[in-house]
Amino acid sequence: MEDITILSKPPSGRGIKGIVGFPGSGLVGSISVQYLVDNAGFNYIGSITSKYFPPITMMIEGVINAPVRIYEKENIIAFVADIPIHPSICYEISHSIIEWLMEYDLKEIVVIAGLITNTPEKRVFGVGTETEALDIIRDKAEILPMGSISGIPGSILTECKIRNIPAVGLLGETVNTPDPRSSVSVLGVMNDLYGFDVDVNPLMEQAEEIEASMQKMAEQVRDTEDTRTPKKEHLPMYG
Repeated sequence: MEDITILSKPPSGRGIKGIVGFPGSGLVGSISVQYLVDNAGFNYIGSITSKYFPPITMMIEGVINAPVRIYEKENIIAFVADIPIHPSICYEISHSIIEWLMEYDLKEIVVIAGLITNTPEKRVFGVGTETEALDIIRDKAEILPMGSISGIPGSILTECKIRNIPAVGLLGETVNTPDPRSSVSVLGVMNDLYGFDVDVNPLMEQAEEIEASMQKMAEQVRDTEDTRTPKKEHLPMYG
């Protein structure tokens, strides 16, 4: 589409598989896919730009990142984003990604996202475009019986459904805060599916650090609120 530009080298081969992770609940998609490409030997091959993207850029150690990046390892292409995508352009982004992948004989797609349940279990739920797609993950994730999936994950899965492209969604159980622990659960499933053998221990340590920081922040906020709240005086009653 004219308003969406993919600036990338073509994949090295054909018969490719896609992995997609965009910001959403718990940032599970972004955290999972970025950790995967950083630790499983993926190479950066390009990016996606659009005039509809928010005017935000992220950086690591002073180096600017493209907002939506494309990576490759063998016949697997991964898309990972740092920026939120407005619902009004989710169709355009998803359509452009699928169209580009289909040029190289797209075989299947895995979409990674979060599912808010506010429970501590960190289960991984699975959905698929067809029963055959579900069979791939049936023994690795809990099949989601009913619900809705919004944003880029929902748009990608819908595009795959109407185009008869096998696709599954892996939804990490999360709370509505950055959740590396949920991403660890999802990456465990990805290791099983694709044999990545990615060590998730550093990410688990990061999860513990984030949880400790959030707990400390919550205590500081509570302490601040306590100092600002005037104490009620217990005045004698007359009558």
